[in-house]
Amino acid sequence: MTARVFKPSDTVDFIVVGSGASGGTVARELSRAGFSVVVFEQGPRLTSADFEHDELKYHYLNGITNSPAINPQTFRDDPSKTAERPAFGNSAVYARLVGGSSNHFTGNYWRLHEIDFHERSVLGGIAGTGFADWPISYQDLEPYYTKVEWEVGVSGLANASPFDPPRTRPYPMPPLAVKSSGVLFERGARKLGYHPFPAPLGINSRPYRGRGACVHCGFCMGYGCEAQAKSPSLYSMIPEAEATGRCEIRAQSYVFRVEINERGRTTGVAYFDRDKREKFQKARAVVLSANGAETPRLLLNSTSSRFPQGLANSSGLVGKYLMFNQGCPVHAVFEHELNEYKSVQVSRVLHDFYNSDPTRGFYGGGGIDARVGVEPVGWALASGGDLPLWGEPLKARLEGFTHSMTADGHCTSLAVESNSVSIDPTLKDPWGVPAIRVTYKDHADDLATSRFLQDRAFEIMQAAGAQKIWRGEVSPNRGGVHLLGTCRMGNDPVSSVIDKNHRTHDVPNLFLCDGSSFVTSGRGQPTMTIQALSFRAGDVISRLAKRNEI
Repeated sequence: MTARVFKPSDTVDFIVVGSGASGGTVARELSRAGFSVVVFEQGPRLTSADFEHDELKYHYLNGITNSPAINPQTFRDDPSKTAERPAFGNSAVYARLVGGSSNHFTGNYWRLHEIDFHERSVLGGIAGTGFADWPISYQDLEPYYTKVEWEVGVSGLANASPFDPPRTRPYPMPPLAVKSSGVLFERGARKLGYHPFPAPLGINSRPYRGRGACVHCGFCMGYGCEAQAKSPSLYSMIPEAEATGRCEIRAQSYVFRVEINERGRTTGVAYFDRDKREKFQKARAVVLSANGAETPRLLLNSTSSRFPQGLANSSGLVGKYLMFNQGCPVHAVFEHELNEYKSVQVSRVLHDFYNSDPTRGFYGGGGIDARVGVEPVGWALASGGDLPLWGEPLKARLEGFTHSMTADGHCTSLAVESNSVSIDPTLKDPWGVPAIRVTYKDHADDLATSRFLQDRAFEIMQAAGAQKIWRGEVSPNRGGVHLLGTCRMGNDPVSSVIDKNHRTHDVPNLFLCDGSSFVTSGRGQPTMTIQALSFRAGDVISRLAKRNEI
């Protein structure tokens, strides 16, 4: 079927800004429900043949991520300071192409657990934070978690962990084959009485829904999948949206403003086309799924007499409560070759420390997985701790790459109001649009959780028989790829930006659905939940539209 193309003068039913795990999913659901949809994407549309196995380009030269030259940002760790441009890269990192960051993610597809949605009620408040319950429960989202697994494609083994939340169906595909790192991680963990299990992955372990199985090339984290075995919206959701004949993917089209009329309702979006010409697309409703940094930026840049502090920002909370998720790697070298550079990043994970435990003296929990970790260039450039930097010891470490693995902790991050995405007062991008300013300082409990999980990972590697182990640095975050919480969901318009149906409290026909919707951070793997929220949002928004309630 020929892809649908709308004219800017056409009034489409919905505009979706962003084409990643959220935007691609929402677009598919709305177009399948019978609505006309235009999806706007800043970046280009690539095919599987366009992706490359180039570590230098993809990890150090912004091969498919937001480049500081095109999407400049500033950073500060305190609101009283003047933000400066980072020395390397950007603070808020995301893939800039059709399919968004679902193209370059690792593929970890954990569900949140029941506790994540009502943790504030169980644990009580935490000083200096906006710690809160979600306005929805795990049970509300469970059918949509299942929908992600079966319609997007997830490989795993249901109920393999005693800590798994309830589920209504098994995974549609068996887990991918265990790797050397998984065998060693499982050996060490079981010696210590823990419960490792096969990692659920958004990667095909066998052919599924017209896409092939993983070819074990080793280029998952940070790369697009040339085999189409990984499950980004580029391969899974967007083709199905286009197949309806009601959805257009408008690549290299940069939305910089959401317009409203005198009634306070959105009428469409202003954007730059691929030739940097300013245009306007009319629509009956708008869904922002641009990610947890670009969605608040767009709202804050869409000022008017009605919304002088930014669109849908009567609460003053647009951009606030940014959460990056802390991490805490442990690197280990073993006697025999592991050759971890082959196949998927992760094959085993454990959730024994998922829940927060007040007896630890701090809030937080998470998971630990066994993975490749850094690739050859990253391994060669790694420094710190007792790592050798010169001579024969350095040579021995470099040659140890094929004997190495990583045990990585994935942690909670508390919602702190001063951690935010705002608009830099002076910096602008090449289109003249005011740039993102990131303000971020980890809560002390986040760093304590990281050190706790890192100690557990260290013990697991010891029990597995590692010859050499060293800790990655646990330090304050200066950025990340998990962009969460900046337009949080809630029942009260005073303390949230959107309601439980993803509708903004201030503008009836403006919806937000991406990582910005999160109320708490989860335990370090948000994509599965972002996509489940998106299936639910598509379902709810479709029903509202069919009842003429938008």
